[in-house]
Amino acid sequence: MSNRPVPQPRVAYVHFCPISTRWMDNDAYLHVNNVAYYSFFDTAVNEYLIRGGVLDIRRSTVTGLVAHSECHYFSPIAFPEAIEVGLRVARLGRSSVTYELAIFRSGADLAAAQGRFVHVYVDRETSRPVPIPENMRVLLDPLVVPDVNG
Repeated sequence: MSNRPVPQPRVAYVHFCPISTRWMDNDAYLHVNNVAYYSFFDTAVNEYLIRGGVLDIRRSTVTGLVAHSECHYFSPIAFPEAIEVGLRVARLGRSSVTYELAIFRSGADLAAAQGRFVHVYVDRETSRPVPIPENMRVLLDPLVVPDVNG
């Protein structure tokens, strides 16, 4: 039995953030470079928090710092493809959130890539961990899914 990740289906994700790939995302091999995937993940998480009214990048006293990230690649994407980033929450802790994300070609059922992004929420002034604010917890709660990895 292999522990190798397999592409997750679209229905495994709760929220979707549409993103247009850019010319600059492609690399010399004519597909989106691996570093762009992390930017897509970051964009999807912050888009959800900002649109949900719980993150003001200039004034929020609590901010999320990346403690861990990973990505598994299944099939290449390339400019000028439209993609959708699927978002769900695997763990909603006291001061941290484990986001699980997947990159889908527009309309595709299986992920082209998927990964995790752990944010530890800290006080902006001290950089010390703090409890996730209640309004953020309420916004994130609908994204929590049962453990799909077993």
